[in-house]
Amino acid sequence: MTPTDTPPPPDSLLARLASERSAFADAYTLRMPRVVTLAELVEAFYTTRLFKVERALLALLGKPSSDAMARALARGDGQRLAAWTIEARSGDELLMHEDSGATRSWFKAEASEGGTTLWFGSAVVPRRPAAGGEARMGWVFHALLGFHRWYSRALLAAAARRL
Repeated sequence: MTPTDTPPPPDSLLARLASERSAFADAYTLRMPRVVTLAELVEAFYTTRLFKVERALLALLGKPSSDAMARALARGDGQRLAAWTIEARSGDELLMHEDSGATRSWFKAEASEGGTTLWFGSAVVPRRPAAGGEARMGWVFHALLGFHRWYSRALLAAAARRL
């Protein structure tokens, strides 16, 4: 199962955020041959072995989390996990912002006949305007973009395997 790089749906929470805030946004999809709910996707994502490495690093920085917190967040009973807080939830979508406000994580479970398309995406909101006033990304963003894309695909694939 290999995730595909796909533009976010134009009417999605992620695409609207990117448009309103001049943010970079990317999205990845993976097709599952069965119905998967948004809650199942979010819980699977945040409880994979791969993501638990990130959770352990964040715990060292004073942002602890647990599988129980991930389940509560996924089911709508919690608002926060480690460094992320729910920004918006709508039907089959969830948008989270991390504490600095610079990045977002987005999930969508799009059911259709014969299965579900799992979506995972991110947005990075630029902090500094360029000379002309438009938003621009800094050198750290560009330096980490390749890793970010690899990691996003790996996280979605790990969640799909867990499902």
